[in-house]
Amino acid sequence: MTTEARTVEIKPQDYSYIFNPYREPIERVSPGDRVTIHTNDAFESRIQSKDDVASKALATAKFLNPQTGPLYVEGAEPGDTLAVRIESIEPTRDFAVSTLVPYFGGLTSTAVTRTLQDPLPEKTWVWKLDGDRLTNDDLGVELDWQPFMGTLAVAPDLEAISALAPGPFGGNMDVPDVCPGNTVYLPVWNEGALFYTGDCHARQGQGELCGVALEITAKVTVVFDVIKGKAIEWPRIESDDRIMVVGSAKPMEDAARIANTELILWLEGEYGFDRLDAYQLLTQAGGLYVGNMVDTTYSLVASIEKKYLSRSS
Repeated sequence: MTTEARTVEIKPQDYSYIFNPYREPIERVSPGDRVTIHTNDAFESRIQSKDDVASKALATAKFLNPQTGPLYVEGAEPGDTLAVRIESIEPTRDFAVSTLVPYFGGLTSTAVTRTLQDPLPEKTWVWKLDGDRLTNDDLGVELDWQPFMGTLAVAPDLEAISALAPGPFGGNMDVPDVCPGNTVYLPVWNEGALFYTGDCHARQGQGELCGVALEITAKVTVVFDVIKGKAIEWPRIESDDRIMVVGSAKPMEDAARIANTELILWLEGEYGFDRLDAYQLLTQAGGLYVGNMVDTTYSLVASIEKKYLSRSS
């Protein structure tokens, strides 16, 4: 007997600020269900205009990166892989915001690496969204709408981890390939996987340089699948033309090593490559980019085009 797939819409009553294996699920869904999840922006929608600066708007915020979840995915068990097919991301307001947060970002001393420098002057940018166009009057430029989920995660094993952090569980990776049309694969440590998402970005350059992308409220529609008995170590992403692995660590070269090593193991385990041959292939044809260089650990994405996966011999 099979259960007919449902259409489910989730509008959260509250949010989680950690990827938490102990939080009660807000919804139970099944593989094949088409699930639409409403998300807040990274600032709880506290920044609405260019006059709102982070130090004041966020002074009473509980934390950043509110997450919708967890969702309990029926049939998911420790040792499985959760596949998350992202069907669409739709904005739920007509503007996105970015701002300079004191002692946060890629080109300033931070709360961790504090020096005698003053923080950069605070400034907020509001980008108007009209169809597929994003415009900002101060910059006088137009950008394309290229949405993705900054955070996509399962609950870690044992620990509850800040929603600002990326890791083996996914989390705040800030990777533009977590976007419509792609499938993200995450390791499962808990019954039901316990899925979280939030922090939608209208778009973001590689690295998320100032630490704040174009933050926007949204609803994301996903379809889950559970791959039984298949354990992976780090998040994987599949697009129409590439396979990718996300590694998160500090220093940045460790993130690159994680991502490339896991991609080599994927090529060996599922595509029949000898391990050293896969090492050679990535050396000559692999891709690598920085998702973020500002979070608690940095996320890098290693990739290979699918056209190289079918060999002539």
